[in-house]
Amino acid sequence: MAIDIKAEKREKIGKLKNLRKDGFLPAVYYGHNKKSTPIQIKKIEFLKAWKNAGESTVVKLNTPDGEMEALIHAVDFDPITDEPRHADFYIFEKGHKVEIAVPLEFTGISPAVKDLGGVLMKILHEMKVRAEPSNLPRQINIDISSITALEGQILAKEIVLPKGVELMESPDEVIVTVATPKEEKEEVALPVDLSQIEVEKKGKKEEEGEGIEPAPQVKETSTKGKEAPKSGKEGKH
Repeated sequence: MAIDIKAEKREKIGKLKNLRKDGFLPAVYYGHNKKSTPIQIKKIEFLKAWKNAGESTVVKLNTPDGEMEALIHAVDFDPITDEPRHADFYIFEKGHKVEIAVPLEFTGISPAVKDLGGVLMKILHEMKVRAEPSNLPRQINIDISSITALEGQILAKEIVLPKGVELMESPDEVIVTVATPKEEKEEVALPVDLSQIEVEKKGKKEEEGEGIEPAPQVKETSTKGKEAPKSGKEGKH
């Protein structure tokens, strides 16, 4: 069942601050053969639809130009207050399927995690599917209780999709797995041989106490203009 949102055409472009003060959210809608049209909707009404529909459930946009089936295609949030400040609605072309990424919801408890201490690793958080707008699911549930062994996994082809919904991911794409926990190696401190330390200290003291004969000092003397003395007696001539 589609969620209804009443939309009014936005005539005053650019004065968004005053529009928000009056409780409205500026938005636009567009789609195949649909030009971008500025609209405004009650913020409280949008928040209710956003909570119930998200980005993958069809909403019925009631505009002055008639009712239109749409997706909440994008929402811009204020970085400080985290409140929505603008929204985009994508209008479907009747009779055509759309491709969209649907969020995954992981349910159940894996025995490989609970009993074997494995680590749950969610590889994908959303899955690409294709369907007619009315068949698009808001989310896809993944029951992890089927993973009973370490390194066990669930592949995309194993997911049972709602009727009318086609898988657009690779069939062998891993959705979730349970990894083997890594063992932390404890550092073992080697025993200290105190007797060896005492021996080394003692030997060092003995070396420090031994006398060391000083090296002979060599005095360099200039021999320029002088004859070096000769050892022993010289014969007279």
